[in-house]
Amino acid sequence: MEQQSPTSTSPMKKQDKESRTTINCVTFPLSISVLEQPLLKPDEWSYCDHFWTDKRDPQGNASISGFEVLLQKQLKGKQMQKEMAEFVRERIKIEDEYAKGLLRLSQVPLAAQEEGTLGEAWAQVKKSLADEAEVHLKFSSKLHSEVEKPLLTFRDSFKKDMKKFDHSITDLRKQLAGCYTAVEKARKALAERQKDLDLKTLQLETKLSTKVEEEIRKARRKSTQAGDELMRCVDLYNQAQSKWFEEMVTTSLELERLEVERIEMIRQHLCQYTTLRHETDMFNQSTMQPVDHLLHTVDPAKDRELWVKEHMTGSVRPVNMEI
Repeated sequence: MEQQSPTSTSPMKKQDKESRTTINCVTFPLSISVLEQPLLKPDEWSYCDHFWTDKRDPQGNASISGFEVLLQKQLKGKQMQKEMAEFVRERIKIEDEYAKGLLRLSQVPLAAQEEGTLGEAWAQVKKSLADEAEVHLKFSSKLHSEVEKPLLTFRDSFKKDMKKFDHSITDLRKQLAGCYTAVEKARKALAERQKDLDLKTLQLETKLSTKVEEEIRKARRKSTQAGDELMRCVDLYNQAQSKWFEEMVTTSLELERLEVERIEMIRQHLCQYTTLRHETDMFNQSTMQPVDHLLHTVDPAKDRELWVKEHMTGSVRPVNMEI
């Protein structure tokens, strides 16, 4: 996309000064002229179109620049990303504790003496706890490697990159402020030279003399020099503003790209979280299948047969006594 500076780098010889206003050393068109200024990326709500003016600090401190607002958005996004990783870490702890609890319970010898088909089903119930514990341990391990760790390590150079952007824009803004100060100083000097010339011209009208004429020539020369100096300072100011403008567009678009990338990265890893969660449910269900099968084969009659065969004391029944 071709970037166009809002100001020309040539001296403002015939520009209508009344159509512009300067706020914190940055020159903007007045409201009437804004309608003639198209957005760089219409209908996209792009960063490069909506953060040019400074914003009053809600805490009552000095105003903050539009770029600073964008930078704070990046820092907040990094913090949110870190807190999401902490959330997943807590989820992992819960899974680990739950798995350990299931494993301990599976090893408790309660009802270990149950016999027959019901005993087999009961043993499978206890074994299923150990199987489920393994499922949850695998889930927590994958949460760490596939969700928590990527959230923590995404953009290790984030702070370094943000400082680089901040320094670049801040330096250009300082240069612009310096150029604006020079313009105001040159404007004041020109006004003083023009006032001196007007005063000497008025003296010439009341008193003709060679000395006054010479002073007028000197005053006119100094006024011309002051005017040239103002034009030079304005030209340098416009160049500085154009450079700041171009860097603002480039950097804000880069911050916009990084934010889209951050959101997409988090979305993908949260999708991975839900995928792992569904897999865990599926594996947990599979641990129940042997239990379900054995519960359906529990047969009280068979259990009675097995128990009787093992523990019977005799099949001969008593009869009546005879005389």
